[in-house]
Amino acid sequence: MSRIGAEFSWPDNTTGCEVPFGLFTEQAWFEREQQRIFRGPVWSFVGLAVEVPEPGSFKTTYVGAIPVIVLRDRDGHLQVLENRCAHRGALVCRELRGKQARLSCVYHQWTYDLGGRLLGVPFRAGIDGRGGMPPGFDPARHNLTRLRVAELHGLVFASFCASSPPLTDYLGPMVVASIARLCARPLTVLGDQRQFMHGNWKLYAENTRDPYHASLLHLFHNTFGLYRSTQTGACLMDDSHCHTMLYAKAATSNAKADSEVYKDVRSYDTSFKLEDPSVLAGRAEFDDGITLVILSVFPNLVLQQIANTLAVRQIVTHGVDGFELVWTHFGYADDDDALRAMRLKQANLIGPAGFVSMEDGEAVEIVQRAVREARDARSYIAMGGGRAEDAQHLVTESAIIGFWEAYRKVMGI
Repeated sequence: MSRIGAEFSWPDNTTGCEVPFGLFTEQAWFEREQQRIFRGPVWSFVGLAVEVPEPGSFKTTYVGAIPVIVLRDRDGHLQVLENRCAHRGALVCRELRGKQARLSCVYHQWTYDLGGRLLGVPFRAGIDGRGGMPPGFDPARHNLTRLRVAELHGLVFASFCASSPPLTDYLGPMVVASIARLCARPLTVLGDQRQFMHGNWKLYAENTRDPYHASLLHLFHNTFGLYRSTQTGACLMDDSHCHTMLYAKAATSNAKADSEVYKDVRSYDTSFKLEDPSVLAGRAEFDDGITLVILSVFPNLVLQQIANTLAVRQIVTHGVDGFELVWTHFGYADDDDALRAMRLKQANLIGPAGFVSMEDGEAVEIVQRAVREARDARSYIAMGGGRAEDAQHLVTESAIIGFWEAYRKVMGI
């Protein structure tokens, strides 16, 4: 038994995975995650490069619970800076996005260049020989904290840790190839959606690594054939088990087999019809036949393809029982008008009220409510054999077990 807290422990099972619910509810674990994960030797997703297209353009976001600014400096290089003034700790940028030549804190107007270097301090020399900063004040010691930055096919990652491995090593060949497949051409942003969930961020990390729930929870997915567990698909992990790719091929559905498998399942109801079936009208974009991809990258990125919808989902941790999910829809810069319109219409599939994703937010919240006072109890995860291994089918929880193995390693438990 490995001790992970003063009052509960983690069973070292050989088959299956039992997760103490205290990991979803204890403030001490949230604080440890901020230090060991989000300030640790990992790469966190912070946005798309196309969101900050030219010098001076910026967006504000988070690495874990830490506010940061993603921007391009005067030379067009990507920078990620901690959004905290070196003076009294105020946010330097308060807008979600914008463009400016310099960064200036509204509180006392300390001003920085686009690389985070302190340029000016009002009244530094005082007024009429009175006040001002001490003679030994050195502006170079009071710059904004700069994070390491790496870009891969238009996806931008940042790390606080100097010992984080090169990004491609951290992601591994499977993730790199998956990103290359979906981001092979220049991207264009179609819009954002934001969703706050009253639950722990790791519940969503489990959810996106779980192909088993998708055709049981989501009526739209199953009824209209976008995703069924009977389809050809797989659940694959990188060597570290940090990252997971789920994929499926809608064209492999078999009506007779589906009717038998789902005959007693409420989320399979072919009596439902769409008033506007054009939302499901799509276009084949990839020659591999894959119509659904959910790529979960530890700790905070989901890259998705559902029919013709393409999006990144960024997990922002605001507390032990609350996180924000930021959906950024994208297409390709060379999309024709018809394909762009199709992507915009199919955007109704996902997001906070999406036809195939709105139930996930509720699932996270009903788990959080149920486990709040159950810190000594545990979940039991074993579908598919109870081991962290690749599966060439979609009835498995193996990737969730892999996530917890990776989590325990980085958390030192």
